[in-house]
Amino acid sequence: MILRRNRALPLWLLFLNIFALQVFASVGDQLPEFIECVEVCKQENCANGRSLTEIPLLHRLLFWDCPAECDYTCQHIITDRRVAASEEIVQFHGKWPFYRFLGMQEPASVFFSFLNFLAHYTGYSKIKAQVPASYPLRKYYVTFACFGMASWIFSIIFHTRDFMLTEELDYFAAGASVLYGFYYTPIRIFHMDRGGKKAESLLRAWTILCLMMYAGHVAYLKLGSWDYTYNMAANVVLGLAQNMLWTWFSIRNYRSTGRLWTTWPGLVVGWILLAMSFELQDFPPLWGCVDAHSLWHLGTVGPLVLWYNFLLRDAKDDRTGQRIKA
Repeated sequence: MILRRNRALPLWLLFLNIFALQVFASVGDQLPEFIECVEVCKQENCANGRSLTEIPLLHRLLFWDCPAECDYTCQHIITDRRVAASEEIVQFHGKWPFYRFLGMQEPASVFFSFLNFLAHYTGYSKIKAQVPASYPLRKYYVTFACFGMASWIFSIIFHTRDFMLTEELDYFAAGASVLYGFYYTPIRIFHMDRGGKKAESLLRAWTILCLMMYAGHVAYLKLGSWDYTYNMAANVVLGLAQNMLWTWFSIRNYRSTGRLWTTWPGLVVGWILLAMSFELQDFPPLWGCVDAHSLWHLGTVGPLVLWYNFLLRDAKDDRTGQRIKA
């Protein structure tokens, strides 16, 4: 019944629905054989939460204690049994049974998050080196890169070890990055960075509004209930809004100028939407580490590189008096 209803939903609602199911549906940790395995492991190997066997130093540095080691081991014991019996692989605690690497819970997501961080860092370095400090939009592009780097650092931390704290930091950093993209988009498209007192007042009001939106977002999640569906909906809505603006920007300017590079924002939007489709095709991890979520992270690296190239080209044309208009 759920699948039939899903087919009638718009794509973005389907995305939210599937995401919610992934978060709340964890068949594996409810299996009696898994629960029994963990309990037996704890009784035989743990004493007052401490391991009776040696845990590698790197694992201990990443807070793998005896109960966590038992949980991880039993996930793979149960998964191997299910595979041998031709049964489907199931999730445990909202995640697939990934194989660790150097103590990292989701090594592919960690690595691909690092590639996104590098894309932002490279873009940040190019902007600092190639765009003069006097250029009005430089500070917005530098700040965008800083938000991007921070969000992927917290993504690396979260996928290395999943705790409530690392999850919250990952979500809040990602939300800040998305909101900042939403913030500076109209500043560039509608030239809010230049003008008289009226433009300055409008920019000030827009800045205050966005700050209030983020403060309200964090307060709702922290002081109210931790609502995964709301959090994803907020990010999707803001992302779609700025994507629509940049798509309109690309179409309008390509028609008026004929410059191929003015289509890059629209290409980035299409690329990201295509990468997002991986999240709609969730599947057990290939080789125990590469799942749909990690491929979504991999799919965002290329658009970032192209995006910074657009910002640099746009800034260069603006400084030489050839700025494209909204």
